[in-house]
Amino acid sequence: MSVTIFKNNHLQGVLLPGALLSMPTAASAKCGGVDYSWGASALSNAHDYTVTMMLYVVYLSYAVAALVAIIGALQIYIKMQTGEGDITKSIMMLIGACLFMIGAYVLFPAFFGYSII
Repeated sequence: MSVTIFKNNHLQGVLLPGALLSMPTAASAKCGGVDYSWGASALSNAHDYTVTMMLYVVYLSYAVAALVAIIGALQIYIKMQTGEGDITKSIMMLIGACLFMIGAYVLFPAFFGYSII
């Protein structure tokens, strides 16, 4: 038992190549001259927007890091109470994650030439 999508194979032979040939024209980029009329004000606006978003990302990362540290500390506490092994490994991973987050908070703004701390 075979299932056919098109009843007429001739129609399939015309529609499929037509659809495939029209795709590159729909996805082609706009070519032409570049509009330099915005000048330095647009660059200044982009800079201000990037700095504003950078601050939001850093503050949001502070909140996420605090939640991760609290959850990690609770997991270590539960491991200590139940007597599981690899407690030192969990502690070292939590400390390493905290050091990474602190380093990222310093390096991310420094990449754009700012010091938040």
